[in-house]
Amino acid sequence: MPEPTVIALTPVRDEAWVLDRYLRCTALWADHIVVVDQGSTDGSREIAAAHPKVTLVDNPDPTVDEVGRQRRLIAVARGLPAPGRRLLVALDADEALTANALASDEWRQVRAAPPGTGVWFDWVNVAPGGGRAWIPPDPLPLAFVDDGRPHTGTALHSPRLPAVTGDVALRLSDVKVLHFQYTDWERMRSKQRWYQCWERLHHPEKRAVTLYRQYHHMDVAVASAAPMRPEWTAAYASAGVDLGDPTAKPAYWWDREVLSFFREHGTAPFRRLDIWDVDWAARRRALGGTGTYPVADPRSALDRRVHAWLARTQARADRVPVRAAQRLLRLAGW
Repeated sequence: MPEPTVIALTPVRDEAWVLDRYLRCTALWADHIVVVDQGSTDGSREIAAAHPKVTLVDNPDPTVDEVGRQRRLIAVARGLPAPGRRLLVALDADEALTANALASDEWRQVRAAPPGTGVWFDWVNVAPGGGRAWIPPDPLPLAFVDDGRPHTGTALHSPRLPAVTGDVALRLSDVKVLHFQYTDWERMRSKQRWYQCWERLHHPEKRAVTLYRQYHHMDVAVASAAPMRPEWTAAYASAGVDLGDPTAKPAYWWDREVLSFFREHGTAPFRRLDIWDVDWAARRRALGGTGTYPVADPRSALDRRVHAWLARTQARADRVPVRAAQRLLRLAGW
């Protein structure tokens, strides 16, 4: 069977902190890298354009619409020249296939799979410092041998590729996906704050307790991190790719989005969200913003105590006493 054309699909918005590293890793195994950029202002576009395997496309949508950008990525990939099968690999800029893919029998099996095959990977979440990582129990479908089927999904936390189940799914155990989001802990926190605010506006039926538990899972998971395996990174290091921790910034684009929520809606709708661990006035100044709209912490003393209790019990959230207390909190509006 002829070799497939391997195409990486990557959405980008202000990913200069990690994009060059991602592209250098991905160019070792991909024939094409489709980058769909959503208004980056940090040099991401220039970084992408400097890599010969990149096809750079604009995403002019000002809103968060993950399924829309995924469809755009897939459509561009389907328009690229490919003499036979297309193997689509959907990775974010803070991810990479483990370096052992370059010489893996499993990866050769993926490349030989027929159209319609989905591929599921363990997700190796790299902890700050880069020496340890944890793997959630559920693998992710991040590759697909394209058969032209339509893609469906949701605006947030959408599957990245067309759905595949049953006998046409490959579950890999050797080749995995490295996820570097947590190596910049404050950047990750900025994103989680934004997630909570977005959910509050678009899914007001979700309670604050539920949102806290969902967007603080890493606080417990990081404690279970185990040593990174050398084969996951060795071939990249040999190719001169630096996988070290990034340099933190004083503010991120998610902070700008949260500030825009405050400007439009005030701070009251977000009072029960755990987003008040930063000085929002300082973040506004760091982002060059001005204005008199409120950004001060609106929480009451009780709100602060509830947030402190949620933090203390995050590791015990599934236990009966904690669940009973959460039911009472929800009755009280939490």
